[in-house]
Amino acid sequence: MSMQNLTIKVGFNRFPLEHTCDGEDISPGIRVLGSNAPCLAVIMDDPDAPRGTFTHWLAWNIPATDEIPGGIPPDLRTSYPVPAVQGTNDFRRTGYGGPCPPKGVSHRFFIRVWGVGRELDLPPGAGRSLLEDALAAAATEYGETMAIYDRKKG
Repeated sequence: MSMQNLTIKVGFNRFPLEHTCDGEDISPGIRVLGSNAPCLAVIMDDPDAPRGTFTHWLAWNIPATDEIPGGIPPDLRTSYPVPAVQGTNDFRRTGYGGPCPPKGVSHRFFIRVWGVGRELDLPPGAGRSLLEDALAAAATEYGETMAIYDRKKG
């Protein structure tokens, strides 16, 4: 099954403070262009983390939209600002956990979005491997974008 390409945009190349552990840790708004799927799923991760890829956010069953709004609360299931089911990130918390790399080091953070043909039957709080398995079976579209973040020393 070939994946259709999505165009994903967040409107910044370096994470603004409010989306990081140095600010309010609120999820960014994500523009999703080219999707025809009824549902979207999101994984945000940091491949530059010291112990290997660190997962910052898992969300799925987001109804089709061309903009996933920012500020999704860290609940297992949300209804506002958009319905979503969220998984457990590598901070061992539900929902979005912003960039928080070691001080003085710049890391890349990938925001990956899948278009999915149906709602995924995954328990809220599921981990990344379960979500990836479900996406492998159900996703028809994929796109990603990347932004960096570095915390100032001192």
